[in-house]
Amino acid sequence: MSDTCVPPQDDRTKEDRTYVERFTPTDLMTLRHELLSSGADSFQAAEIVTNFLSGRGYGVSSQGARSAASVIEVQGCTAERIQAELERVARVM
Repeated sequence: MSDTCVPPQDDRTKEDRTYVERFTPTDLMTLRHELLSSGADSFQAAEIVTNFLSGRGYGVSSQGARSAASVIEVQGCTAERIQAELERVARVM
């Protein structure tokens, strides 16, 4: 896990980029709390992110979900940063 809440390089193609809804700050911080309190390894954390997104009509690759989980778990990560990370990895289904 890194020390900063810096976004990794975006590897999606132009065709994959679509609008992702704004999630409520409460939902985003609940997701973060769930990740932090679960004691999950990276694959289990990815499953939590996958479930969060799929419950809202989005898909995500396994690698994208692991990447997002590691960013969300960084100390001090804000709701805005979590939103940006989910926008980066989410795919409209």
